[in-house]
Amino acid sequence: MSTLTHDLPAEAINAKLIALVASGAIFFGIFLSGFVIREPAPYDIYMVGLIAVWALFGLRISRFTAPLVCLLIVFNVGGLIAMTQMTDLMETPLYLAVSLFLAFTAIFYAAVLEAKPDTYRLIFFAYVVSALVTSLLGIAGYFHAFPGADTFTRYDRAAGAFQDPNVFGPFLALPGIYLLYLLLTGPVSRMPLVAMPLLVIVGGIFFSFSRGAWGLFAVAAVLLTGALFLQSLSGRFRLRIVVMTLAAIALLIVAMIVIIQIPGVSDMLSNRAKLAQDYDSARLGRFARYAIGFQLALERPLGIGPLVFGTIYGEDTHDIWLKALMDYGWLGFVSYLALTVWTLAAGFRLLLRNRPWQPYVLCAYVVYIGHIGLGTFIDTDHWRHFYLLLGLIWGGIALEHRYQLRLRQQDSTPTAR
Repeated sequence: MSTLTHDLPAEAINAKLIALVASGAIFFGIFLSGFVIREPAPYDIYMVGLIAVWALFGLRISRFTAPLVCLLIVFNVGGLIAMTQMTDLMETPLYLAVSLFLAFTAIFYAAVLEAKPDTYRLIFFAYVVSALVTSLLGIAGYFHAFPGADTFTRYDRAAGAFQDPNVFGPFLALPGIYLLYLLLTGPVSRMPLVAMPLLVIVGGIFFSFSRGAWGLFAVAAVLLTGALFLQSLSGRFRLRIVVMTLAAIALLIVAMIVIIQIPGVSDMLSNRAKLAQDYDSARLGRFARYAIGFQLALERPLGIGPLVFGTIYGEDTHDIWLKALMDYGWLGFVSYLALTVWTLAAGFRLLLRNRPWQPYVLCAYVVYIGHIGLGTFIDTDHWRHFYLLLGLIWGGIALEHRYQLRLRQQDSTPTAR
């Protein structure tokens, strides 16, 4: 008896220590996702090790995430087949290795969240911290706040710790939307604590001068507000949303008036605000390449191989659907389309259900919708945070399946007489 008494506390301490280490490992991985200057990024190397260790110690993939697993694998198989059409492999093996790795990160996040739903809060907190740091770097770079700050800009636009402002801006969308959710639903006393980091992240999005990021955040914010309005039956809460929305619009107008007074901002803003840039509508501009690429896809159903399109036409596809056709063939295109439709349909059913994980899935879902639209104008297949979005949504999908399964089991269990 005395042996058991002494053993239990030690086991409890070990379990808490393991849980603490696991949480810290995931936190650090999410934090690293905000620092992608080149490939492979520190995030990639770290996550390869983390996924391997987690797999050795019992990472389980359930049947509820099987569609995600199968479709991502088929998508990458399409890339391998397309690679056989290339005469010069260039950096294609590394490119496809990163593609497959990113697919595994989505599966990893979904599996971890299904096993431990409390991890949602940790992931979102780590994401906000990472976004704050990289936003501050980008803003400091834009204003030349210290020597060497130009490292965090590209083309006179804030880029943070990213190699492209057009990835930096969308990366900030989910933490910004999450903070907006907390602002709309949290107690009034905590509003200043939420508003300050939200302003920094929104500032990072603005100074990235990424039209896609602006549109992404705006669309996600409107969808989030609409979902919260429909979800609540409280007239008081709905009034609060309306009042805060009007106040936010007023503050945005005031902020824009102030910001455009900063030298250089007005010119950059007027240039970037154009719907079509010169490189979009030129003879072999982005829109012309779309038509050429889709015609080529009819002639080359297996694809032409990753990274080949840019070497032929001078610029990459800048369209995730065209990129899927060119780099992953029709097999990759169909699997990517199926994954998108499945994610949207299955995720939609979770939006208005009262679950502990629902707020996190809601934020990820509205940002994911924005990324689907954004993918029409830019390649998103190597965006680390895009695969995190997939993992967050599919983790919720798996949890909902488990929740419904438990309800059916309870209903079928005979009650004792």
